[in-house]
Amino acid sequence: MTRVEILTAATTPDVWDVLVIGGGASGLGTAVEAATRGYSTLLLEAHDYAKGTSSRSTKLVHGGVRYLAQGNVSLVREALHERGLLKKNAPHLVRDLGFVIAAYKWWAAPFYGIGLKVYDLLAGKLNLKPSRYVTRGQALERTPTLRTQDLKGGILYFDGQFDDARLAVTLLRTLENFGGVAVNHAPVVGLIKEGKKVVGARFRDDETGAEHAVRAKVVVNATGVFVDDVRRMDDPAAKPMLSPSQGVHVVVDRAFLPGDSAVMVPRTDDGRVLFAVPWHDHVVIGTTDTPVPSVSAEPRALDEEIEFILRTAAQYLEPAPTRADVRSVYAGLRPLVKAAEGTDTKAISRDHVIRISDGGLITLTGGKWTTYRRMGEDTVNRAAALAGLPARLSVTEGLALHGATTAALPDHWKVYGTDAEWVQALPGADTLLHPELPYTEAEVRWAAQAEQARTVEDVLSRRLRALLLNARASAEAAPRVAAILAEELGQGAAWQAGQVQAYRELAAGYQLPPDGVTGPQERSAQNV
Repeated sequence: MTRVEILTAATTPDVWDVLVIGGGASGLGTAVEAATRGYSTLLLEAHDYAKGTSSRSTKLVHGGVRYLAQGNVSLVREALHERGLLKKNAPHLVRDLGFVIAAYKWWAAPFYGIGLKVYDLLAGKLNLKPSRYVTRGQALERTPTLRTQDLKGGILYFDGQFDDARLAVTLLRTLENFGGVAVNHAPVVGLIKEGKKVVGARFRDDETGAEHAVRAKVVVNATGVFVDDVRRMDDPAAKPMLSPSQGVHVVVDRAFLPGDSAVMVPRTDDGRVLFAVPWHDHVVIGTTDTPVPSVSAEPRALDEEIEFILRTAAQYLEPAPTRADVRSVYAGLRPLVKAAEGTDTKAISRDHVIRISDGGLITLTGGKWTTYRRMGEDTVNRAAALAGLPARLSVTEGLALHGATTAALPDHWKVYGTDAEWVQALPGADTLLHPELPYTEAEVRWAAQAEQARTVEDVLSRRLRALLLNARASAEAAPRVAAILAEELGQGAAWQAGQVQAYRELAAGYQLPPDGVTGPQERSAQNV
C-alpha cells in the first residue's frame, strides 16, 4: 500500500480492537499476536520500526548464559524455548552459531562446562546442539585469532544468531498478511480518554504534519525506553518505571575473527559477559552496561565504553582491533524496570513486565528479542480479558513468519526469504550501492515498495544494515539511495538534498573521530 492508503486504512475503522503504540520487538510481537487471533489491530510507530533498542542488539537469539549464573532459571528456560520456536518459525533469519569460551586457567573449562550442560538441559528437545569440551587446537581451528599464550582449551556451546531489524520488518509484513495495519513516522501526541478510561490516541503524520485520532477497545503502550512518556499522557503523576541502561557495540572487519564461531568472554572486568560475533561478514563486539539518567532516540557511546570493549577484546584476540579498525559504533538503551535503590543495572531482571493503569492503559516493557513472541502472547491475553474481546487461543508458537523458508539462499539474500526472487527481479539487482557494501539498488526499491521505508535512514540503517557495518561507506552511498527513494516516493531534488544531509549527520555519530573523543551524549526524551 502507498502511504496515503496506509493512513486511510489506519483512520477508517470507528474502533479498533487493539491499538499498539511502539514498533519495536515488544510492539510488533504484540500486534502480530493480536492480528493472528483475529482482532482488528493498528500499530503506531513514532520513528521507524526497530529504530531504537530493537535494531541495536548483539544479534543473538539466546537463553542468556549470564542469567543462568544469576540463578534466574525460569527466564533462561523460557528464553531457550522461544529460541527454538523462532528458529523454526523464521529459518531465513535465525541460524545456529557456535561460541567458544576460551580457558586460560586449569579450572575454567570444567567450571563453565558444567554450567553449559545445565543450559543444554533447560533447552530440552529444542536444544540446538550439545555443548562440549574442545582442545587447544580445536579452539584455535574454530577461532584462529584467539590469544594463544596460556590457552588450555575451552568449551564450545551453541546459541542462535539473527538480524534484529530484519526480524522487525518480517513481523511488520506478517502483521500486514493477517490484516493488521501499521504506520511509521507517526508519533502519538496524546491519548483519548472518556472520563478516566483510555479509549484511543491522537497521532501526527510526520510527513505532512496532519493529526489524526483513532479509537480502540484497548491500548497497549510498548514504546521501550519511552514507556514512561506515554504513561504520563494517561497520568501526569505516574512514577517512572524504568532504570535505563546503555549497551554499546563496535563493528570491525571479519579478519579479526575469521573462523566459523563466536567468542564469549564469561566475565569481564565489570562483571558482564562480552561477545565477539561474526555477522554479515563483519564482527560485532560488545556490550557494556552503563546506567543513564535519561533516554534518547539516538544515544551515543561514551569514550570509556569504547575503550573498555577494545581493551577487553585485546585480552582475548590477537591481533586485536584498535580504534582505527572500528567501522561503526552503536549504542542501544535497555528498558530495565526499576529495582531497589542502589541496585546495579547488571543485576536487574531482563524479564518483561506488564502493568495496567487505572485508566486501562496496558504497558509492556522489559524483555528481549528472544522472548518477543511470549511477551506478545502474555500482553494480548491481558488485553483481551480487559477489553472483553472474544477469547481466542494463541497460534504464534507454530506460526511461520513472512518469507519463512529453509531453501539454501546465498547469504546476502537469505534475510528476504521467499521474497528474494521478487527483490532480484527489480532494476538494479546487480548494481552495488557502494563497493564496500554488499547491498544493491534493487533492495532500495524493494524497501520503498514493500517494506514502508520512507527515508534514507530507514533504508541504510534498518532495511539494509549498512550504517552498522560501515558508517562511512553508508554515508557515501546516501546520495544514490536518496535518488532512488525520490523516484519511488515521488519526491524532488530539495527532499533528496535534505535526506542526504540528515543521514550524513546521523552517520557521523556512528564513526569514531580521529581525536579519540566521542561527542556529547544526546539525552533528550522527545518522541515516543
